[in-house]
Amino acid sequence: MPAQTETYATIRARIDAAAAAGGKSVRLLAVSKTQPAAAVRALAMQGQRHYGENYVQEALAKQRELADLSLCWHLIGPLQSNKCREVARHFDWLESLDRAKLVPLLARERPAGLAPLKVLVQVNVDDEASKAGCAPDEAIALCSLVAAQPRLALRGLMAIPAPHADPTLRIAAFRRMRTLYDAVATRHGGLDTLSMGMSADFEQAIAEGATEVRIGSALFGARQA
Repeated sequence: MPAQTETYATIRARIDAAAAAGGKSVRLLAVSKTQPAAAVRALAMQGQRHYGENYVQEALAKQRELADLSLCWHLIGPLQSNKCREVARHFDWLESLDRAKLVPLLARERPAGLAPLKVLVQVNVDDEASKAGCAPDEAIALCSLVAAQPRLALRGLMAIPAPHADPTLRIAAFRRMRTLYDAVATRHGGLDTLSMGMSADFEQAIAEGATEVRIGSALFGARQA
């Protein structure tokens, strides 16, 4: 069941309260996939700047319609090789890098006139067959490949833990991700993003070290058909 819709101000206040307990700031990524551009515009008018999309073509259409707002666009869905050019040229962030062969493609296609593409390596922290992401023991090597590319900027890790009914299992996954993030950070400077936690569990994720939470249904309601 989708989370009950809340106002932007309420969600932002909950994030800020959870973040304050850990003495840090946390970015809200509004998951706007399948939502119309009008819904994104309405949220942007309240101050929200960062939006996450799963599908490249859907995102590009929204970017064109909302170009006057100068929003920050993140791809959070799986990336196919044939979409690397469009992602490298039209997105600010890629949060779902999960295999080495995409790294040189993205680096080659990132225009010199743009800042380096900000990249998160996606980790399949619970080893779910249905989920994208590299294995945890592959993450450090993949991060090193990203960090070696001048047109890419390694910023951290992303994960979507299994939606266990038992919250202790979700917390355990968050803690494994924080441990892995710390291990990557010892090797690479400039990391600042551990993206984990969604509408149903973002406060738990923040308590375990998340610096970005991805929230869709709590902001927008159920996904559009």
